[in-house]
Amino acid sequence: MINAYAAQTAGGMLEPLEYDPGILKDEEVEINVEYCGICYSDLSMLKNDWGITKYPLVPGHEVMGSIAAVGDHVTTLEIGQRVGLGWFSHSCMHCEWCMSGNHNLCLTAEQTIVGRYGGFADKVRSHQEWVTPLPEGIDPAKVGPLFCGGITVFNPIIQFDVKPTDRVAVIGIGGLGHLALQFLRAWGCDVTAFSTNPDKESEARKLGATHFVNSRDTKAIERLTNSFDFILSTINADIDWEMYIKTLRPKGRLHFVGVVPNPIQVNAFSLIFGQKSLSGSAIGSPTTTARMLDFAARHSIEPVIETFAFSQVNQAMAHLAQGQARYRIVLKH
Repeated sequence: MINAYAAQTAGGMLEPLEYDPGILKDEEVEINVEYCGICYSDLSMLKNDWGITKYPLVPGHEVMGSIAAVGDHVTTLEIGQRVGLGWFSHSCMHCEWCMSGNHNLCLTAEQTIVGRYGGFADKVRSHQEWVTPLPEGIDPAKVGPLFCGGITVFNPIIQFDVKPTDRVAVIGIGGLGHLALQFLRAWGCDVTAFSTNPDKESEARKLGATHFVNSRDTKAIERLTNSFDFILSTINADIDWEMYIKTLRPKGRLHFVGVVPNPIQVNAFSLIFGQKSLSGSAIGSPTTTARMLDFAARHSIEPVIETFAFSQVNQAMAHLAQGQARYRIVLKH
């Protein structure tokens, strides 16, 4: 039996739930959960903001733990091995996207907390291909958020060939943005942080920002016209996107990993003149996730976290909902 925390209704409290997961499938593993990060996506699923939640819901897709059991056909993981699990828990492994190494784009991919029970529990299951061993040098207590927040900001660096010589910017210094600053600095880029909170300047610079700009200072942004090769937007708010597109250099890209609430309004001429691009992405493949973990270990990149006991899960979710998390929350058994 697995003991978890589940919500029975949209926005409901998380309460103890015991369930029988059934027989372990041939290519599945069972993970003893030691830590599990809380992501804003868990909160969105709890409230059914995306219209895809099934109840009872067991959130949790930033899992760190050890292998407790393996299916008969599992060959790459061993009992006792420390591993992590993120948003995806299975992909078909035979479509054009999986076969080209883009498993996260698989049209039939299984998501860890969509239609199945996630990591707010003492154990969780996944197919073997989405379970990633932890490299040496990674802090188990902090690694959970890298399996969602970390790979979300690292994947665009790989996908769009961001170069160490590029001048880049990060909009929003929160759960995603504070990790993006660290990755981009270690990548070798000149990094500008945009934030509406001027009190974050000192911390943003420590995390990797070379420059800091108050997002409410439109004149300061206007002075940055033709400055950036790549801008990563991590925010969940509507802002004047035209203003930021003007700060892109020719062939520059404005890339979204934060889910803004309304359609993005952009004048086509802003893109046509200068051959600029808009794009978006979420998560990354198992291979890219492993590369991200190795890079993080090599450069001592880790999230700034607050820790709560699993028994405090509702308090932790409320802390996130109120915008008080600095910057990621991790549950600990």
